[in-house]
Amino acid sequence: MRLVLAISLDGRLAPPTGGPAQLGGSADRRMLEEALSWADAVLIGAKTLRAHRCTCLIRDSDLLERRHREGRPSQPDAVVVSRMGEFPLDWPFFQQPIRRHLLSPRPPLGGFDGWIEQAETWSTSLHHLHQQGWARIVVLGGARLAGSLLSEDQIDELQLTLTPRLLGGSYSWLPFEVDSGLPVSLADSAAWALTDSRPIGGGELLVRYRRMRSH
Repeated sequence: MRLVLAISLDGRLAPPTGGPAQLGGSADRRMLEEALSWADAVLIGAKTLRAHRCTCLIRDSDLLERRHREGRPSQPDAVVVSRMGEFPLDWPFFQQPIRRHLLSPRPPLGGFDGWIEQAETWSTSLHHLHQQGWARIVVLGGARLAGSLLSEDQIDELQLTLTPRLLGGSYSWLPFEVDSGLPVSLADSAAWALTDSRPIGGGELLVRYRRMRSH
């Protein structure tokens, strides 16, 4: 499972007032689309969906052609994580050319192609997702979703684009209330291995880290 985010230099996802930040530039967009091309499905938190009212799609023709050659759908499936699961069906998300699924304790009232019952732990919920054939999953946010996955040590790879902006405020890419609840092992200097680090244009820096596990 790969967490993909564009963040400010001070680790923020959004300005102090909240709402979508649109931090990444065109090069970050390409890195995002390459991650989507790799993925079978994307996980989206309910708050992120409410902020954007849509999800990211693959647009670059070479990536679409690659998925076609591999016999895969043009777009990865979208899995919305929500306790309630009720969203206005006139949002662009419900008109996008994707298959929409809900991971929630209760089934949706409409608008989704499938429902996966959310379990008490992410380990069990991810097992249910893998049973759907989604082996490669990209997490697109937000902070609460990222924090809950990291609190159970379920993220295998971090793909972060650092953008040359300072935003301030409380919208960190990890919510403050889960910081103390992260596994101690994640703070170990050997917990993450740097696999990629390079400027991608527009003053942005892409970094990738892989979770190093002992088993």
